[in-house]
Amino acid sequence: MSKKKGLSAEEKRARMMEIFFETAMSVKEVLQSLVDDGMVDCERIGTSNYYWAFPSKALHARKCKLEVLESQLSEGSQKHANLQKSIEKAKIGRHETVKLIK
Repeated sequence: MSKKKGLSAEEKRARMMEIFFETAMSVKEVLQSLVDDGMVDCERIGTSNYYWAFPSKALHARKCKLEVLESQLSEGSQKHANLQKSIEKAKIGRHETVKLIK
């Protein structure tokens, strides 16, 4: 059996740099998409960008969204009720006509 020859220190360094260059851009793209979606916060301080995310922020965002949607639902239900009342008022004093089919 033959032994495999290990990589030299210079070859290891070259491979590490290759891995870093290949994955660094994908990490940056994924991180930017998380920032764009509001899941991660970003702040530029001096020449550096600092990123952070707190589990409570996601919970708070969902609660706020739920409150907004419930408010919209309530407003929509109120508008629907008002329109139904308007329809009933408009029907008073009117007679339905019967269409004659020729």
